[in-house]
Amino acid sequence: MLAFSFLVNFINNLKFKIMNTKSHKLSEANSRILTKKININESYNNVKYKMMSKKYSLIVIITASIFLLSCAGQESQSNDMSSTFAAATKTEAYAESSEFEPIDGKATPPTEKDIPALAMQNIERKLIKEGSITFETSDCKSTKELIHQTANNLNGYLSKDDEYTYESRIQHSVTVRIPSQNFDKLLTDISKSIKVLDDQNITVKDVTEEFVDVEARLKAKKIVEQRYLDLLSKANSVGDILQVENELARLREQIESTEGRLRYLKDQVSLSTLTITYYQSTESGFRFSEKAKNGLSNGYKGLLWFFIGIINIWPFILFIGLSVWLIVRLIKKSRNKKIN
Repeated sequence: MLAFSFLVNFINNLKFKIMNTKSHKLSEANSRILTKKININESYNNVKYKMMSKKYSLIVIITASIFLLSCAGQESQSNDMSSTFAAATKTEAYAESSEFEPIDGKATPPTEKDIPALAMQNIERKLIKEGSITFETSDCKSTKELIHQTANNLNGYLSKDDEYTYESRIQHSVTVRIPSQNFDKLLTDISKSIKVLDDQNITVKDVTEEFVDVEARLKAKKIVEQRYLDLLSKANSVGDILQVENELARLREQIESTEGRLRYLKDQVSLSTLTITYYQSTESGFRFSEKAKNGLSNGYKGLLWFFIGIINIWPFILFIGLSVWLIVRLIKKSRNKKIN
C-alpha cells in the first residue's frame, strides 16, 4: 500500500515537472517570437520614418523652389512694370516740353532752332478778327433790317441785340458773329446806312503759334494716355493699378482742358465778331408841353415820396413834438411865477 502511494506521487511529480518544462519552453518561445515582432515593428517604423522624412524633405524643397521662382517672377514683372511706367512718365514729360511733334523712345528731340520751322511749315495762319463801329443813322428800323438780312446772307448770326431809348435818341447795340472771310463784306454793306460815323475799330490777332502749340500738346498727351491704358491692361498688383489710374485721371483732366482751349481758338478763328452801335436822333425843338407834362408828373411823384418819407420817420417827429411842447410849457410856467 505504501509502495503504491509512493508510485502515484512519483508519477504526479514527474508530470508536474514535465508540464513545467513544457510551459517554460513555451514561454521562452513566445518571448522570442514577441521580441522578434517588436524588432520587426521597430525596423518597420524606422524605415517608415526615414521614408516620410525623405518625402517631407522633398515636398519642402519643391515648395521652397516654387516660392523662390514665383518671387523672382513677380520681382521681374514689377521691375518691368516700374521701368515701363517710368518710360511712360518720361514720355509724358518730354511730350509736354516738346510742343510740336510727339517723339518715340528712339527719336531725338528737335532743337530750339528746328522748332519754329517744324511749327510754322505749311501751317495756315490762324487769325482772330474783331471790330466795333458806332454811327448815326437816319432810320433805326431800316438799319436793323439791313443788319439782320446781311448777317443771314453771309452765314452769320446775331449773338446780342439791345435797344435803349434816351431823351434825345434811340440807340441799338448789336453783336454779329460772321465767318472770317465775310467780315469785310459785312462791314461794307453796313456802311451804306451810315449817316455820321462816330467811331470804327478793327483788330486782327495772330494766334497761329498758340494754335499749333495747343494741337501738339493735345496730340502728345493722347499718345501718353494710350501708353498708360496699355500699362493698365498689363498691371497685376493693386498698387500698380492704382498708380496708373491716378496718372490717367490727372492726364485726362489736362487733355480736357487742352481740348477746351482748342475749341475756343477754333471758334474765334472761324467766326469773327463785329459789335455795331447805331442810333437815331429824336430831339426836335424845345417841346415845352412834353417837358411841362414830365415836370408835373415828377412833382407829383416827389410829393408822394415826401409823404412816404414823413411816414417812415414818424417816431422822430413825435419825439421832437413832445420835446418842444414840454419846453414851451416850462417856459410859460417860469414866466407866470415871475409875474406873480
